[in-house]
Amino acid sequence: MAGNTAPATQQPVKHFNLVRCVAVCLLTLIVLVGLAVLITWLVIRPKRLVYTLENGSLQHFNLNNKHINATFDFVLMAYNPNTKTSVYYDSMESVVSYKDQTLAFDTIDPFHQPHRDTARVESKLVAQNLALSPSTYKDLRGEKSSGEIEVDVHYKSRVRFKV
Repeated sequence: MAGNTAPATQQPVKHFNLVRCVAVCLLTLIVLVGLAVLITWLVIRPKRLVYTLENGSLQHFNLNNKHINATFDFVLMAYNPNTKTSVYYDSMESVVSYKDQTLAFDTIDPFHQPHRDTARVESKLVAQNLALSPSTYKDLRGEKSSGEIEVDVHYKSRVRFKV
């Protein structure tokens, strides 16, 4: 009777060895991927792109009958400080809004920016006979009489980086 208990204890050991082997393999894979990411980052040393809105102007501004006509001109300077990475702007769009109402929209042609380069991005946004909400019309009319109009300008872009 004493010999019947020996085979039952050997099965859990094999199962434990399989789980341990899988865990060690996964841990090794995670460490190797992390090491590869760290080495890549240390070699490339990525830096943030720098954007500056250099100039903005408003022309042909006209408000009548709760509609707006205006031309917004903006110059955006994009600086790529990276020494080994160039930037491909696949698409870029600019939007002018006033108190959550979009006034004008423009798309900018795709372009490439080499490393350590400054790109000048000009956008001309036209609002032509755009209907305004009553509150937006009233606020814009008040700001026009003061001589200054504060608008929000947003640029949205899809970019790719090449090392």
